[in-house]
Amino acid sequence: MGSYAFWFLVVVGSVVGVAFFALLPFFAFLFIGETTLNALASFNPVSRAAKFASLMFKNLRRNLLRTSLAYLAIFVLVVVVVGVWSILAFLDLVTSEKKRDLKAIVTERWQIPSQMPFAYAQTLSQGAPQKEGDLIVGPEDSMTWQFFGGYTEKERDKQSRDNLVFFFAMEPRKTLTMMDGIEELTPEQLKQLAKALEIAEKDKRAVVIGADRLASMNKRVGESITVYGLNYRGIDLEMNIVGELPKGRWGQIGIMNRDYLNDALDAYPSTHKGERHPLAEKSLNLVWLRVPDSEGFKRVANQIMTSSTYTSPAVKCETAAAGIGSWLDAYRDLIWGMRWLLSPAILIVMSLVVANAISISVRERRGEMAVLKVLGYKPWQILLLVLGEALLIGAISGLLSAGLCQILVNGIIGGVPFGIAFFPSFEIAPNAWWWGLSIGAATAFVGSVWPAWTAQQVRVADVFSKVA
Repeated sequence: MGSYAFWFLVVVGSVVGVAFFALLPFFAFLFIGETTLNALASFNPVSRAAKFASLMFKNLRRNLLRTSLAYLAIFVLVVVVVGVWSILAFLDLVTSEKKRDLKAIVTERWQIPSQMPFAYAQTLSQGAPQKEGDLIVGPEDSMTWQFFGGYTEKERDKQSRDNLVFFFAMEPRKTLTMMDGIEELTPEQLKQLAKALEIAEKDKRAVVIGADRLASMNKRVGESITVYGLNYRGIDLEMNIVGELPKGRWGQIGIMNRDYLNDALDAYPSTHKGERHPLAEKSLNLVWLRVPDSEGFKRVANQIMTSSTYTSPAVKCETAAAGIGSWLDAYRDLIWGMRWLLSPAILIVMSLVVANAISISVRERRGEMAVLKVLGYKPWQILLLVLGEALLIGAISGLLSAGLCQILVNGIIGGVPFGIAFFPSFEIAPNAWWWGLSIGAATAFVGSVWPAWTAQQVRVADVFSKVA
């Protein structure tokens, strides 16, 4: 719990720090805007409108403390809303079905994690054809996954997250044809990866590990490691690091030749008095199949689900999007709460913050409002003046908040990797700029309607009778 609290404080501190830093462009904008409008006031066609708008900018600069507090509150809350909406958009993306080149996942039906006998692999990789006319999946359109994880330190007191590594045991060459995200690689990254995978295809001990995981383990390409099995207790594998997976969705994982793991399972009885490894008949975790379209998926799924070969244990076949959706079912209530409780609650709080700040300002400026009426300002003009000040704060802070958040996460950090190969890195949604602008402006407008209405109803006689 201590580490979670630490990182929570780091995130909150970072957001608040960025918000204070963003005060500089905010007040620069106010100064430049006021100066520009004052210059435009000398031109007759726009002089009255320019003077009126200039008054809004001047009023915001007159009370820097209150303006800053309202700005910071909106800034921080917009960051939260944009983050939540980006997460929801991200989940919608990864659970949406593709029209072409669908990926199907075959897993054990009744258990998580899926554990199937490796004997299933050969026929499942073909789509389980049973009779003439059945759809056969080609060898380059299938991929098996076996999960092997372990520590590079044997002594338990030395085992830690930093020396933990997690591998997909598979046919290495199929990384280039079946893994999601290959299209994101540069030509040079693709060339280097292809070279390393070719070595891993021929040399069972050769492995490719993500750049982030290598950095955590303080290892480099060309070094050798021994991985002491975590899920496969008693299976310890000596490995040669021949390549590096790029940062991002693959940054924390490794790829190894499945034959190395399966050979070690076959050899296990010879060193353990003839006893087979407990996972010897449960080593196949996933089978991925690529089908041309939804019709092809239905045919393959029907072939697999009706086959009598896969009954002990039973299997299920679903699209990748449906599989991810099933995995996310455990978080369904949390996601629902983020969408329908957290987001509206934050928007309401933002409106109340703006309403409170503007209400205090209006009460302090009742005399000023009365003077404006004496000078000839109409009630609707005073209403517009107060609404305009709130909209300026809301729109500018919302735009800067969402924009800086997007630049920081997408541009500087490069996205937040999940370390799961079928999940892309999380990024702030492309729509964040106008989300921030709209959220800031809309909540500021809603929050300032009542204070603005009371401001335009100020009675000159009531104000000056108290002065007298």
